[in-house]
Amino acid sequence: MMSLQKVLRAQWDDYQRTHATRANFVVHLLTVPVFLVGTAAFFWGVATVSWGYCLMGLLAVMGAMAAQGWGHQQEASRPAPFASRTDVCVRIFLEQWVTFPRYAVRVAMRALMRR
Repeated sequence: MMSLQKVLRAQWDDYQRTHATRANFVVHLLTVPVFLVGTAAFFWGVATVSWGYCLMGLLAVMGAMAAQGWGHQQEASRPAPFASRTDVCVRIFLEQWVTFPRYAVRVAMRALMRR
């Protein structure tokens, strides 16, 4: 398993190529917040032993992942295959919480600079 820093660098270096279509970008723009709220709800549910929050959080995460899977199918270039279950969790979590928000801010800043 790569270090977190190497995973983040690999995601960032590959992000524009694997998120080139407008459809995929919009899907991520709409579903990353759902994923973030879902993970927060899940962990809140675990901390407070609220199975309802856990279930709602898991459903939100699964829905966001399903939509993003569709978005990735619209791309000519797909992300690298996952190496293990741990790799799945680490890469997805980092993409949602770090890489996509950073990428979205970069896209927004570029749009503002063009004005």
